[in-house]
Amino acid sequence: MREPPPALPLAAAIHRHLPEGGLARGALHEIQMADRQAGVALAELILGRLHAPVLWIAPGGEQPWPPGLQRLGLAADRELLAEFRQPADGLWLLEEALRAPALGGAALRLDRLDRIASRRLQLAAKGSSRIGLLLRDGAEAGPCSAVSRWHVASLPDAELRPRWRLTLLRCRGGQPGAWVVRASDGALWVEEPA
Repeated sequence: MREPPPALPLAAAIHRHLPEGGLARGALHEIQMADRQAGVALAELILGRLHAPVLWIAPGGEQPWPPGLQRLGLAADRELLAEFRQPADGLWLLEEALRAPALGGAALRLDRLDRIASRRLQLAAKGSSRIGLLLRDGAEAGPCSAVSRWHVASLPDAELRPRWRLTLLRCRGGQPGAWVVRASDGALWVEEPA
């Protein structure tokens, strides 16, 4: 049996709350967004750490701004973009991406999801080295089979750099926690516990 790939590093203060010492690979992770800017930026930072091509899946007209990706550590030439009209199409794209060995991971921006669909996504990721990210509006988020559930909200910053309140709501085998974090050049820095 093959050794599972190491967890994806985030920040040392956060690792203590995660059972694998980082963001588990071969798993689906949910990001609840208090605001879309914070959720998209956090997802892009995570995808940028994968050092492999990634797929960004969103409803038509909601793709990320390529020049902003560089600041978060994701080279625009490593990101593939896909749009969908029907939620079922977005779910299918993410499920297929989580099975594609050429990709390091994928993110889907979709608010409504049932437990069966989220379970299918988790099973598609399981046993691989890929990370699946499901971005949902925090007010709309319901049940989900993701391995971890995060909440992110933008905070003001005098230097206009990405700064968020990041909360680990739940994680299988982990411990909830909250932090004020800053993103800079693909790194995530914990300023203080929230």
